[in-house]
Amino acid sequence: MTSSTLPAGLADATRDEASLRRFLHGLPGVDQVGVEQRAAGLATRSIKKAAKLWAIDTAISMVDLTTLEGADTRGKVRALAAKARRPDPDRPDTPRVAAVCVYPDLAATAVRAVAGSGVEVASVATAFPSGRSARSIKLADVALAVDSGAGEVDMVIDRGAFLEGRYGEVFEEIQEIKAACGDAHLKVILETGELATYDSVRRASWLALLAGGDFIKTSTGKVSPAATLPVTHVMLQAVRDWYTTTGELRGVKPAGGIRTTKDAIRYLVAVHEVAGEEWLTPKLFRFGASSLLNDLLLQRRTQLDGHYSGPDYLTLD
Repeated sequence: MTSSTLPAGLADATRDEASLRRFLHGLPGVDQVGVEQRAAGLATRSIKKAAKLWAIDTAISMVDLTTLEGADTRGKVRALAAKARRPDPDRPDTPRVAAVCVYPDLAATAVRAVAGSGVEVASVATAFPSGRSARSIKLADVALAVDSGAGEVDMVIDRGAFLEGRYGEVFEEIQEIKAACGDAHLKVILETGELATYDSVRRASWLALLAGGDFIKTSTGKVSPAATLPVTHVMLQAVRDWYTTTGELRGVKPAGGIRTTKDAIRYLVAVHEVAGEEWLTPKLFRFGASSLLNDLLLQRRTQLDGHYSGPDYLTLD
């Protein structure tokens, strides 16, 4: 959906900078106490054994297995891709993960390593993680990722521009990046830890959706706090309301700091209760993580075997 095909009210919001500002500042304010209490309440939900195994498998299938370090090598990416394809080689019924996420210069290596597996390759871009560079450089970053075969691009917004209220500039940049992605899906990283308030998170979410983002993503994983349940609630509300208004399903990706099966299940409960059952699919919900998969695999074996399997019995990174 482009600005020209948006429903009338939303199309008017994107007409110019002043209209965009009026729309974003006209969104209902977030009840901080209410969203934090609801997030805390849903986090206490417990699930039974059969449902827990389903939740673990669902979470595994939603993982974007990530390595974003300056010391990344082609060998490390190939090893990551092998784990993405077969997370637990001794248990071939273990779901594969959704994607591997790497820097643009390693995307081609990842594409070759996951070929034919159904695992996507996601590449960060746009001067990740700061988002501070000329737009021409950001577009070149995206072109490198897409030309290398990445099917998903994770861009990061210019938080400085957003926090200064230059919404039109952020909107136009997301639109240009979306166009440069071609057929690749675009995940828009808001870096919510730098946005300060839930109202800013809501505005940034709607701005990214209006500009064409296929997913809205919490964090780069390089800033603290990264993903939190209350922030994810706000973002899930945004995609739910977007669907109610437009009929389009858009996704959410919390990233950074989600390390345990217990954490992942809390997020799945939030997805079900805040957005709806339709979002319980890798097409609409992802976990950006590096260590989460390890705990999911250990807990999966525990559920199936009836006893804890330590790391000596499973290949962990």
